[in-house]
Order: sequence, then C-alpha cells, then structure tokens
Amino acid sequence: MHFNIVSIFPEFFQSPLDCGLMAKAGENGLISFSFYNPREYAADKHRSVDDRPYGGGAGMVMSLDPLVRVVEDVPEKSRVVVFTPQGERFDQRKAREYSKCKSLTLVCGRYEGIDSRFCEVVEADMISMGDFVLSGGESACLCFMESVSRLLPEFMGSEDSVLEESFADGLLEYPHYTRPSSFRGFDVPEILLSGDHGKVDVWRRQQALLTTLKQRPELLEHADLTSEDHKFLRKQDRTRYARNLYLALLHSPVLNKNKQITSVSLTNLDIHDIARVCSTYSLGEYYIVTPLKDQQILGQRLINHWREGYGKQVNPARSRALENVSVVDELQDAIEAIESSSGKKPYVFATSAQYEGSIKESRVREILQEHPVLLVLGTGSGLAQEVISQSDGVVRPIRYWDDYNHLSVRSAAAILVDRILGDLN
Repeated sequence: MHFNIVSIFPEFFQSPLDCGLMAKAGENGLISFSFYNPREYAADKHRSVDDRPYGGGAGMVMSLDPLVRVVEDVPEKSRVVVFTPQGERFDQRKAREYSKCKSLTLVCGRYEGIDSRFCEVVEADMISMGDFVLSGGESACLCFMESVSRLLPEFMGSEDSVLEESFADGLLEYPHYTRPSSFRGFDVPEILLSGDHGKVDVWRRQQALLTTLKQRPELLEHADLTSEDHKFLRKQDRTRYARNLYLALLHSPVLNKNKQITSVSLTNLDIHDIARVCSTYSLGEYYIVTPLKDQQILGQRLINHWREGYGKQVNPARSRALENVSVVDELQDAIEAIESSSGKKPYVFATSAQYEGSIKESRVREILQEHPVLLVLGTGSGLAQEVISQSDGVVRPIRYWDDYNHLSVRSAAAILVDRILGDLN
C-alpha cells in the first residue's frame, strides 16, 4: 500500500514512521510513502497556502489551488481522504475498507480548515478521528495510517494478533495479564493459571462481552454475536440503573386544549402500553396519578383484572407488565413512595412538548447511576405550570429542534426511556 501524504509539515512524520512496526513494514515493502508540501504548488512568490475567510472571522483558511494541484500531481489513481471534524467517524469498519486500497492520498488541513469546495472538486472522503480538536490533520493522519496498515497481511507477523484485538469482531478486547501472578494484593484470575485452554477461551470471550457491555454497550448492536453470547448477556444484571428510573402519568393538574387547568380520565392504553415499556426496560414503579375517586377505582379494577383475574390466565405477559403499577392520589405520594423504598429522595423531571426544556437524556442517565429519578408525563394537553415549577427540571422535547411535538404520551414515554437507558439497562 502506498500513502501520499499532503502536509505543510512533512517533517512531522519522520520519527513516527521510522520506528516500530510502521518502519518494519516500510523496510519489507508492505507500505511506502510520498510526501507533498502544498507550499511547493503555490502560485505566488510567497508560497502562500492560506487566505482570509469570506464573510470575515478569526483565522485563515487553506486555499483551494495549491491543494488541488497536489492531488492532480499524484501519479497513480488514488483515493483521497481529508481529515476534518465534519467527516464520517472513523472506526474499524472503515479501516478494513481502506486497507483494501492500493494507494491513498491523505490531506492534512491546518489553520481554520480547508476551503469547503475542495472535497467536491477532487471527490475526497471526509474522515473524523473523533469528537475533539487538533491543531492540524497530521496527528489524525498518523492514527489513520497505523490503523489501516496493521490490517495488511504480514504486517503484524501473527494473524491471531489481529483477530483477537479490540473491535476485530465488534467487541472490546478481554483483559490481559502477565507475571507476577500476584502484585500488591491484585491477583491474576485463577482460570488463566489453570492450563485449560478451552475454559480460558470461554472466559476471554465472556470478559470481552462484559467489558463491551460496561464501557461501550452501543457496539453490541453491530457485533458478531453467537447464540451462546446472547445467553450469557441475558444472565447479566443490566437493570441496576434502570431500577432507579420511575414513571408517573399525571392526570391532574393538566391542561386542556384551551390551556385551562383540568383533570382528565384514565385511558386503558396509557396504563397498558407504558407498563409494558417499564417492564421491558426493567424500570422501577409506574404511578398512575389521579385525584378522582371514580378514576382510582377504575384504574385499580383494570390492574387487578390482569394481576389476579381472568386476564392473568389468558395473557401472563400482560400480567407481568402490570406488576409494578400503582394508582396514587397526587404526585407527592409517588415521590414519598420512591423515597421510602430507595432511601433517597428522587430527582423529579417533568416532560413537556410545550416547554423548551434544558435537561438532556444523557444527564438523566448520569443521575440514575447514584440517585432515583421520577419522570413525570402529562395527559391532556400537557402538564400544568405548577407541576413544571415544582420539578427539578424539564427534559427537552423529543424533537427539540423542530416545531412539531405532538406525540401520544405512550409514544413519548417509549422514546424517552430508550434514549435515557438504551443498552445501558
């Protein structure tokens, strides 16, 4: 594989490419490099490669002409890659894709970036190495080249090394240990000292699954999992944080379509569907809040039908979903019940499509690791202002950037719970 490196600081690469496996691969002819300095392609006597941005603003922007000249001067057909925060997130899947190329032209930006027309003119790929800022593309370029190069045959020496690395099969790697077997009270797991290679392989696979589940659960969605992997994951206690999340469906005080404070009747589907969400994600209690006595009686009758009556016989799954549903007079009753069972007063977060909201789902997730959270959902046309004022904050609307937020409370509950917990439950 040949890398054409485009940089105004070609000397940046000298030491990293002259040591370790990259140097060895170069000596063996697996990879090779050519360097192109855009200054040598500048048309003016000052060899300028940047200019002031149109529209004003701080800093300078790398000019089109020198960079386009460089790419057009590359002798062989080559896929062009530009490193930029606006690009597609680089991962192992992309590394495998690029490792199949014979030649890559890697463009390292500087200053405030490159004229945005460049990628269209030369049909370049935009790649981001992560959500952070660098002074230039050179560091990103080095990471990119090493990640791609190590996937080439013979680069690592041992093919097993590549197969067992993090992300090789979509998982993080299992933990490694070496001598001594005990160090300051920290011991190597007994299984690794057993000499039973079959059991060691099973342990390593399970540790890779656990590490991924804990550190990067989103990777599991695309990982190559076997039926045994699924069985193992189902046995893990993934509900610790989820049990700290409680839901309350408020039927009073809420607003009607004319923005007047009112009380509304229970809806059978609201009770059933939100209860199923709570059960699916292993949440804590689900509270139906209404001060109306006839509605309390109706709600309890519906719940009892599925918990204890004929409904339990015909649909045990529905019965299980309604096990943790309670009917209470007012929101304060739910708060006190949570504090009594958990030993901690819950954070109370209101949900409303009518208010801008400042609480992000990720913030709720953080709090759940240490404290219970009661998420308050409104019926009718939304929660009354007095409920909003008494809460610890308002979760931003599901479509907070849009002007249409009119989902049913059942749909909103399901989306919010999934965004808060996702694979973390």
